[in-house]
Amino acid sequence: METIGRDLAEMQRVPLSASHVEAIRSAGSEVRYPAGTVLVRPGQPVGTFVYVEEGEIEVMNAFTGERLIPETLGPTQFMGEISFLSGGSWSMAFRASRDTRVIEVPRVEMLRLMAHVPEMSDIIITVLAARRRKQLELGASSLVVIGEAEDRNVRRIAEFAARNRLPCASHALNSAEAHAVASSCSADPGRPAVIFGKNMVVDDPTPEKIARLMGVNQDLVDDEAIDVLIVGGGPAGVAAGVYAGAEGLSALVVEDIAVGGQAGTSSRIENYMGFPTGISGADLVWRGEVQAMKFGTRFAMPLRVEALDRLDDGSFCATFHNGQRIRSRAVVIATGVQYRRLSIDRLADFEGAGVYYSATENEARFCRDAEVVVIGGGNSAGQAAMFLSRVATRVRVLIRGNSLAASMSSYLSSRLEADPAIAIEYGAQVTALHGGEVLEAVTIRKGAAEEDVAACAVFVMVGAVPNTGWLADLVKLDDKGFVVTGREADASSAYATSCPGIFAVGDVRAGSVKRVASSVGEGSVVISRVWDHVHS
Repeated sequence: METIGRDLAEMQRVPLSASHVEAIRSAGSEVRYPAGTVLVRPGQPVGTFVYVEEGEIEVMNAFTGERLIPETLGPTQFMGEISFLSGGSWSMAFRASRDTRVIEVPRVEMLRLMAHVPEMSDIIITVLAARRRKQLELGASSLVVIGEAEDRNVRRIAEFAARNRLPCASHALNSAEAHAVASSCSADPGRPAVIFGKNMVVDDPTPEKIARLMGVNQDLVDDEAIDVLIVGGGPAGVAAGVYAGAEGLSALVVEDIAVGGQAGTSSRIENYMGFPTGISGADLVWRGEVQAMKFGTRFAMPLRVEALDRLDDGSFCATFHNGQRIRSRAVVIATGVQYRRLSIDRLADFEGAGVYYSATENEARFCRDAEVVVIGGGNSAGQAAMFLSRVATRVRVLIRGNSLAASMSSYLSSRLEADPAIAIEYGAQVTALHGGEVLEAVTIRKGAAEEDVAACAVFVMVGAVPNTGWLADLVKLDDKGFVVTGREADASSAYATSCPGIFAVGDVRAGSVKRVASSVGEGSVVISRVWDHVHS
């Protein structure tokens, strides 16, 4: 299956050309660091591009001060993380292990240089992506969670980090690793905690706090004016971000949970053109996010639009949940849909502790050698069942109807039927949840019969509820809350809404085909109409 970056060892053998290095020297300045100097620490903004000419730089364990990984950066290599593109923060500490001479280029100047020299840009971005891939594989990060299996709030942070491709290490309570990290900040290794770098225990951890530490929740200038605000970071929103940046529009993509949207919870997509061995939804959209950042599009999360107002000059003012505001000449609605919350007693008690709305590696860890239930008959439910069957002893797929033909792709339903670890139960639904602090069993009803079944997790993937409550009366909605566009909205283009300057794409648009490829296509195409509106 396709992954998010090429192998790092391979990319280390692809140096920048002599002309690239000369351009870097012309744009930057020479700096010397004595052995033992810490160049950057976790949480500091990524403000410069650092090219090594002499010496050696190592990745330092922020908690112990020791070398974190065997590999070091030497002459012809450069120091950086993928957050360099967005102006985020360093997630690791770097130290000169020998007397070192480097060329440092201010970030803005380096991005300008990369925009003019695409061959150099390709090498740098591919290396940065490969490094992030390696970080995620190794769990090499200064963000550490301890005891996520025991604490729902800590688990929420681990999930937020995983879904947003933020490197995060997870240690069990009282493990040797937990002791090593906790001792650096006088924390108790036997209690759940979120720690960021040395001496920082995050009190009352929330995704917003972690986003700020990692530099993904950017500080916006109040009433800043941009060309287009893209609300929603799923496939449609990210595709719009790519094309907006490529066309020279100043664009901001905001997402209230995780870039990737509902597609980001799909463990394997096999029917997206160009990926014959399949790709996870998160990896697919992450590639698009990197591509959009390369063109200058900004991303901010978790950030939720609470109100959208049209101003007298025809532009828009968006107010976010934190009170910040931004002005935009156009708005693209790409908020997608969310799975419906079931009307079952104690559902809220078990959300995040046995009831989930996505099936990724993060949730699968808690399902090993146990029985799980997947509710839903669409492709997302099918992909989740196939993914979970690798770790669970049995996966029950509950379908209220009597066939998958109308809701699931044929290749996927055939695989479910052939997998001995998966049982498809038609005419079935969950009517009750049981357990203490975590889910332990469910009641399944089929016809008039009910059965209590041991299960450690229920994955809810049914119902498509559009995220349009924040739009008030600005645009026309259908009776289910989807945004009406095109002819039915008396609009001039297929993706224009009843309000000039507001466009809708992807699953949130009434009449759209609910597939990833369709969403990507709509997000790409709509930008030509946005450009026309902005420049009219």
